[in-house]
Amino acid sequence: EADPTVCSHSRRAQLRLCLERLKGLVPLGAAAGRHTTLSLLTRARLHIQKLEDQERRALHQIEQLQREQRHLQRQLEKLGMERVRIDSIGSSLSSERSDSDQGES
Repeated sequence: EADPTVCSHSRRAQLRLCLERLKGLVPLGAAAGRHTTLSLLTRARLHIQKLEDQERRALHQIEQLQREQRHLQRQLEKLGMERVRIDSIGSSLSSERSDSDQGES
């Protein structure tokens, strides 16, 4: 059976290690030297909320850009079809001209 004091020391050491890692991940501001566990966890929570907000805004912007891309793609396809139509009108006009030019000779 494991010694309870050894388990307790091990848990505290693990907690200290996790808090040190958290300090490296969370911007602590001006008073970075001395933070209580509560203030560190509070800052971590606020930082996570800020990151979630940024992610939400980024996803919204991606959706807007995808809509705009689809709209522009449709416009491009429409212009491509118009160009094909204009090209075919132009080629039929030029063939009509050459037919009438040959008729005048």
